[in-house]
Amino acid sequence: MIDRHGMVARRAARAILRDDDEADDAVQEGMLAAWRAIARYDPERPFRPWLMRIVVNAALDARRRSRVRQAEPIAETLESGGLGPDRMAEAALLRVRLDEGLASLPERQRIALVLFDAEGWGHADIAAALGVPEGTVRSYVFHARRAMRKVLGVLAEGMK
Repeated sequence: MIDRHGMVARRAARAILRDDDEADDAVQEGMLAAWRAIARYDPERPFRPWLMRIVVNAALDARRRSRVRQAEPIAETLESGGLGPDRMAEAALLRVRLDEGLASLPERQRIALVLFDAEGWGHADIAAALGVPEGTVRSYVFHARRAMRKVLGVLAEGMK
């Protein structure tokens, strides 16, 4: 279970908690809870959304317990090889603005946006993981994207 779903679960927990160590703890708690509740799993339904719902709940519980609202930098994804100093500075500024924008989103919008755009999840899987209707997930993604466009503004245009 961990080998097959651990990385996806960690990314989902990371989207909620914004801290690698806390995400690892939430995944461990979620996986343990899933193991204990495996008898309640309905094999007629997909396994991943069921498991992710448990992991998301564990991450949300951890977030409620900690009440820490710090914006941690997201992982560096832009390669610096071959970029001049100006482009590297622009890329660094874009990363900071992206991180600030994600941190400013309501929790469920941030989760939906990260899972949909960064992780490639479908609306139905996100809906199952968050326990909301699929239309609500579509709304979360729409509003999160709109907010991110405002935050990134012309900075993102200059990076093209």
